[in-house]
Amino acid sequence: MANVLFDALFAPLSGREGPLMILPDGRRLSGRAFLTLLAQAAHALRAAGVQPGDRVAVQVAKSPEALAVYGATVAIGAVFLPLNTAYTPAEIGYFLENAMPRVFLCDPAKAAALTPVAAAQGATLLTLDGAGGGSFAEAMAGQPDHLIPEPRGPQDLAAILYTSGTTGRSKGAMLTHANLLSNAQVLVDLWRFTDRDVLLHALPIFHTHGLFVASNVSLLSGGQMIFLPGFDLEVVLRHLPQATAMMGVPTFYTRLLDDPRFDRALCSGMRLFISGSAPLLAETHRAFEARTGHRILERYGMTETNMNTSNPYDGDRRAGTVGLPLPGVELRIMADGAEVPPGEVGVIEVRGPNVFAGYWQMPEKTAEELREDGWFITGDLGTQDAEGYVTIVGRAKDLVITGGYNVYPKELELLLDEVPGVLESAVIGLPHPDFGEAVFAVIARAKGADPDPQAILAAIAPALAKFKQPKGVVVVDDLPRNTMGKVQKALLRDTYKGWFTA
Repeated sequence: MANVLFDALFAPLSGREGPLMILPDGRRLSGRAFLTLLAQAAHALRAAGVQPGDRVAVQVAKSPEALAVYGATVAIGAVFLPLNTAYTPAEIGYFLENAMPRVFLCDPAKAAALTPVAAAQGATLLTLDGAGGGSFAEAMAGQPDHLIPEPRGPQDLAAILYTSGTTGRSKGAMLTHANLLSNAQVLVDLWRFTDRDVLLHALPIFHTHGLFVASNVSLLSGGQMIFLPGFDLEVVLRHLPQATAMMGVPTFYTRLLDDPRFDRALCSGMRLFISGSAPLLAETHRAFEARTGHRILERYGMTETNMNTSNPYDGDRRAGTVGLPLPGVELRIMADGAEVPPGEVGVIEVRGPNVFAGYWQMPEKTAEELREDGWFITGDLGTQDAEGYVTIVGRAKDLVITGGYNVYPKELELLLDEVPGVLESAVIGLPHPDFGEAVFAVIARAKGADPDPQAILAAIAPALAKFKQPKGVVVVDDLPRNTMGKVQKALLRDTYKGWFTA
């Protein structure tokens, strides 16, 4: 029996002496050398007791070794569980308790704080840093440079990615080998990726965009990756002339546009810029075309589904829309149990081979959001015009997407409401020229209190990853409510919509 994802993405590297990765210091890592890393990582995981079906949780810096751990986990039939590097030990504790991984990899600098967290859930803690060092790297050393993959079929789990939910508890989206491979195959074809492409890869690999879109597409097409640890403007500008394609969040493109060195000449070898994970302002789309001659290709995806729609490679890439449903993906706009006419707003639902298998250990939540006939209720509000183009107009779940990362307001509100002087709070997302959206807090003061906004932010900061922390806060007497007593977040968003853009 084959190992579906390994056979498609990683097995072809066995005979590849040419470069797979171009690293920031100019080093080139061949396909065969990467596969050796993968094999050694696989044997090290097996030596740590990982069996088929076990979870392997990782919170490590981006590196070739970190990507090799993903491939190794797939190869041995385990389930890959990447975690945002900004998460605090308290946040990590929830994920480990929920997923119960056999092994947890973290940065050596965080080992002291995370050792008791891992021990509490019975996970073996090993370390891996951004330079490829640590106890896991030591465990890899001397391991065999080849392996026999564990058989895995299309419906076997390959990964669990955590996403935000309406209850405030993060949910583990279960993604199968078929989910990930089918989406990569469609994108390679739709976006015309070949073995001649060089992808500028500055995205994190704990997120579906950088891991399952960028990396999987490049691996499947046989192309190269300029594999950067993150978005550093100087480094990106230096490497752009070597690239043919780039995937990024809107923040990448606004920062490039802020630098006069970014021009048509620098992009002369590029064929495609892709944006996702957060809304791309139409203004950014127009400014980018004026500067470079390229129209950014915007698409729409979710943790539970990978990509659902895309503007066309050939054809009209419409600013403000996320394009058309991908081949093989059905999409409908629903309201009150029925599909709405073109142009009307409703909740987006999708169905296709990309749609996840459900939420880990949450059958009730799975039943609420994933219909028996395969339709997934995204919770995003949108429209679809007569030509099929989809526009996202809001999120029914009040989810904030800032710089490509999901923030659930309830988590912040619970913390804010405990701060002295705060009666209650409402957390919303506001348009931001750099991050797409920024987290914003509206605080209703307690009677007789006059809380300081910066002191409020400082009080909750230790409990939250940096990307979740509000970038603005305002103190008011009362929060607006409707006749049923519900806080009117739509009114708040309208009231403060120009806070970051004025």
